Amino acid sequence: MGETVKIRTPDGEFSAYVARPAAAKAPAVVVIQEIFGVNAVMRAITDDYAAQGFLAVCPDLFWRIEPGIDITDQSEAEWKRAFELFNAFDVDLGVKDIAAVIAHARQDRGSAGKVGAVGFCLGGLLAFLTGARTDSDAAVGYYGVGIEKHLGEAEKLNDPLMLHIAEEDQFVPKEAQALIVACLKNHPQVEIHTYPGRDHAFARKGGQHYDAADAARANERTFAFFRKHLA
Repeated sequence: MGETVKIRTPDGEFSAYVARPAAAKAPAVVVIQEIFGVNAVMRAITDDYAAQGFLAVCPDLFWRIEPGIDITDQSEAEWKRAFELFNAFDVDLGVKDIAAVIAHARQDRGSAGKVGAVGFCLGGLLAFLTGARTDSDAAVGYYGVGIEKHLGEAEKLNDPLMLHIAEEDQFVPKEAQALIVACLKNHPQVEIHTYPGRDHAFARKGGQHYDAADAARANERTFAFFRKHLA
């Protein structure tokens, strides 16, 4: 069972859900939310990272719009609200908030020092930008939406980045996928995995497009990646 901590910034403070591993000291992973807030799905993912031996921190990145968003993908009204939040979200401020979470995690009593970031959907884009703009030690993005608009920042990637791309992603057109792969496939810090036949959010348990086999495959790749680069 996790705990809630407060992250302080010059603009105010926001909450984060923290799940702790069995070890007294462990590398940390910032778990970056989808467009539904820090909901049961994101808390469960955070718990999973703790079970894998990481200090896991999932911040409330919608706090500047409305603190404490916790909705699901199970109703039309919730999808409508999620897209309203997505459209109102300031990506640049979001990355700054993630940088504050990384700094907080490094100072946590359970931190071994290194901090990675993993994000899903909107969080997938934020994970890419976290890799480019912050001092994170490694980052992973699952089906990030809008990465193709920020590929110019790839030159700032100094630490390892892994991307999981769903080949039938309804929110990331084939042209955008091709651009991402073409731009990043030879980057020395980038590892890309594509998943034929998979749609957006194939790793979201309980979601319409969840695929247990490919979700497990992507997650194992991610855990191994973090074990390698955050040790």
